[in-house]
Amino acid sequence: MNNIKTNFSIKDLENLTGIKAHTIRIWEKRYNLLSPNRTETNIRSYNNSSLQKLLNISYLNENGIKISKIAKLKNDEIAAKVREIASRNKLENHAINALKMAMLNFDQVLFYNTYNGLIENKPFSDIFYSTFLPLLNDIGLLWQTNTITPAHEHFISVLIKQKILLNIEKLQSIEPKPSSKTFVLFLPENEIHDIGLLFINYKLRSKGYHTIFLGESVPMDNLKDLLSFFSDITFISYFTVSPDLGNIESYINNFNELLLNNSTNKLYLLGTKLQDYSQTELPKKVTIFNSIENLVKEL
Repeated sequence: MNNIKTNFSIKDLENLTGIKAHTIRIWEKRYNLLSPNRTETNIRSYNNSSLQKLLNISYLNENGIKISKIAKLKNDEIAAKVREIASRNKLENHAINALKMAMLNFDQVLFYNTYNGLIENKPFSDIFYSTFLPLLNDIGLLWQTNTITPAHEHFISVLIKQKILLNIEKLQSIEPKPSSKTFVLFLPENEIHDIGLLFINYKLRSKGYHTIFLGESVPMDNLKDLLSFFSDITFISYFTVSPDLGNIESYINNFNELLLNNSTNKLYLLGTKLQDYSQTELPKKVTIFNSIENLVKEL
C-alpha cells in the first residue's frame, strides 16, 4: 500500500475530474467545498478523500444540480445523491469515476464491483463503448500529464483486457460461419497497446467470423506466411505509438506491396497515429477508420 498515491496537486485534480483549477479555487473560497493542506509556500495539496469528493461533486453538477445546492450537503449526503442518480441514469459516468479511483488505489475489488454493477444493466459491448473507451482516453491524457504512473495504466489495462478475454472465451463454442474470408488482427513492431484490437476480435467472433489474433509487435514479414494458408484476408491493425509519424507512409506502402497486391486482401487501420492521415493518400485496398465502432459497423 506504500505506493498508492495519496497526495494530489490542484492540477492533478483538474486532470482527474475535468474541473478547471480556477473553478476549484472559487468553489473552495465561496463554498468551502474542499480543505486542502498547504505547504510553507502556500501550495495546495489534496488527499484521496478530497479527490473522491470532487469526483462526486463533478458528477452531481454534470447531472444538473447547482453547485450552491451541493455545497449545502454533507459528505455522506453527496455520496448518497450520487448513488441515487447513478441508479437512475448515466451509470457509466459514475462508473468512470469509480474506475479512476480503483486505478489510483490499485483496488481490484472496486474495479470488479463497478464492472459487476454495469454488466447487470447492459451488454458488454455497451460497457466497452460507454465506459472503458472514455476511461482509456482519459488515462492517456493523465499519463501524458504525469498525473498517473505507468504502473497505474498497466494495472487498469490488464483488468480491462481480462474482461475482454473472458467474453471472447464465452464465444469459443460458436463455429465460424462458412466463409472464405479470414480476419487477421495484429500490431506492428514496437506496438503493444492491444485493448482495442482485442475488442475488435471479440466483435468479429460474436458475428461468427473466422479470426486469427496475432497480438503485439508482429514483424510484417511474418504476416506473409499466412498467404499460403488463407485467401481473401482482411488484416486489421492499430497504430497508437508505432510506426513513427515519419514512417507511416512507407509502412503502408510496403504492406500494400507485400501483402495486398495481386489479391483480394485488405488492410483496415485505426489509431491515434492516423488522425491526420488523409484517406486519399492511401492505396485503394487500405482503409482508415476513425473509431472502433465505425469499423465494426463496416464488417
